Amino acid sequence: MGQNQRSLIYAFVSRGTVILAEYTEFSGNFNSIAFQCLQKLPATNNKFTYNCDNHTFNYLVDNGYTYCVVADESVGRQVPIAFLERIKDDFVSRFGGGKAATAPANGLSKEFGPKLKEHMQYCVDHPEEISKLAKVKAQVSEVKGVMMENIEKIFLKVSLACQNSDI
Repeated sequence: MGQNQRSLIYAFVSRGTVILAEYTEFSGNFNSIAFQCLQKLPATNNKFTYNCDNHTFNYLVDNGYTYCVVADESVGRQVPIAFLERIKDDFVSRFGGGKAATAPANGLSKEFGPKLKEHMQYCVDHPEEISKLAKVKAQVSEVKGVMMENIEKIFLKVSLACQNSDI
């Protein structure tokens, strides 16, 4: 891991407030802080970041599941958010609609804990690739927004034209 050895510290996946799988190589109270934050998160699909003691607690809430990673503050937001997207996609493809819906607390740690470690390692070892991907996604999102605005303007013009004609 080299200089980024402590960049991504702890990760978990939960169903509501039941942690299904978690992984860390470090000791500290970050897991209990992460769990306290989890209990206060809104249930809406969204991304949340909290700062505490030079760490960020990053959450992605999606369809009743919460994906969390605790990172060193110096890492920024792109790598943790990209990590969360990666683990969400992997988790859903493996357990979506099946095992995850009924698994007990930590019931998927044995299966998915090593995957959390792999994704952490990949994101820590390839931050430049993660940053490029995040930039491309942001650009695509921006283009999509402009296209939607243009489509809305066209519909508005067409509907105004229809109102002003004898159609």
